[in-house]
Amino acid sequence: MIFEELTEFDKDLKNLLKKYRTLNDDLDIVKQVLTIVPEARPPFSFCIDNLGLETCVIKVKKIACKALKGRGVNSGLRLIYAYFEKEEKIIFVELYHKNDKENEDKQRILNNFK
Repeated sequence: MIFEELTEFDKDLKNLLKKYRTLNDDLDIVKQVLTIVPEARPPFSFCIDNLGLETCVIKVKKIACKALKGRGVNSGLRLIYAYFEKEEKIIFVELYHKNDKENEDKQRILNNFK
């Protein structure tokens, strides 16, 4: 599996690393899981509907973050990625904490994949 990141994702990650120092390690674990099962797997992740895109954009709701002790997969972190099955490629689009933001940035998704 090939993993890429949007520039905006890199900025999201850099900002969150100030609060959650284990985030790079946590994302490595997420990548290992996505290499095996990249598709949406409710209730952990699901496809974002009504975008009008050919590829599936997936929102992961259950990410374990070691920096948030005692929270496990209910850390509140959200990861948005686009999965390109034929190319075996995942592009990370957005990363945020649910307390900082209610929903994904649909405009960011549309600007990068339309």
